[in-house]
Amino acid sequence: MTDHTSFDVAHLGNVELLTPEFDKSLWFFRDLLAMRVVADRGDSVFLRTWDEYELYTIKLTRSDAAGVGRTSVRAASQQALERRVAAIDALGLGEGWVDGEVGTGPTYLFRDPDGHSFAVYYETQRYEATDEDRPALKNQASAFPGRGVNARRLDHINFLAKDVEANGRFLADALGMRESERIRLDNGRFAAWWFHFSLKSYDIVYSDDWTKHGNRLHHIAFAPDTREDILKAADIFLQNGIHIESGPHKHAINQTFFLYVWEPGGNRIEFANAGARLLLDPDQPVVEWSEEERKKGQAWGMKTIESFHTHGTPVVDASAHD
Repeated sequence: MTDHTSFDVAHLGNVELLTPEFDKSLWFFRDLLAMRVVADRGDSVFLRTWDEYELYTIKLTRSDAAGVGRTSVRAASQQALERRVAAIDALGLGEGWVDGEVGTGPTYLFRDPDGHSFAVYYETQRYEATDEDRPALKNQASAFPGRGVNARRLDHINFLAKDVEANGRFLADALGMRESERIRLDNGRFAAWWFHFSLKSYDIVYSDDWTKHGNRLHHIAFAPDTREDILKAADIFLQNGIHIESGPHKHAINQTFFLYVWEPGGNRIEFANAGARLLLDPDQPVVEWSEEERKKGQAWGMKTIESFHTHGTPVVDASAHD
């Protein structure tokens, strides 16, 4: 049976995205995704999706290369935060406490075995709408933008990892995450592993990094309201010269309707909608896919595009690791 501490983390809080094309990336998130800038600190701007209850969703940071900076998760309570910090410390990858950024309270930093930077916090400041974005309905964070893609919330993050199993086991122990689905290759190793915090089918994913470089990003994903929003997004990206990598289509794993694009800085961004699918069973058994099953491609038969297995950020020379 699932232990109650498996619900110590409420959700994925925010993600720092690194970009070598800062102005173009800012245009992508602000103008095409209809996100709002809420703070500007040094080399970073903080942006929020329209129904984000906290102050920000994405920290966009100028960098020499694309990739992911710190990924933060919010604990469900102060007691849950203390339990998670104790678990992380016991695993030996804790880095200590810092002041939170833009509305978040005391934050504990740590890394996974691959070197990805993480943080966990509990205290947070709720967003208060202004006259510019006050919603007609008081049970949403701000007004629906009605322009661009209208990204409602951050959905999940997929990391590239040198060792999928080592990183997955670490996060399961450190954060109490539960596995939902996984791909097992013929050699017995995992090609990818999906984990979730609550009723969503996945929040954090680890995928095999073919370069074995470490500390790389496969993609982050946003959730619009409907599948139709994703179809419209494809036309918006086409019109604005954004590289559409794959989709719209439906994943077999976790059944998400998807669209993948590369934002101007080179990071892969997914737009995902799982419909009404939730994992309501607290003891939901893990679903395992074989290598042969995955060769069939996506749910409706589309083969997985080759760049899905060759592009990650930062971009590295894969030949150097052959």
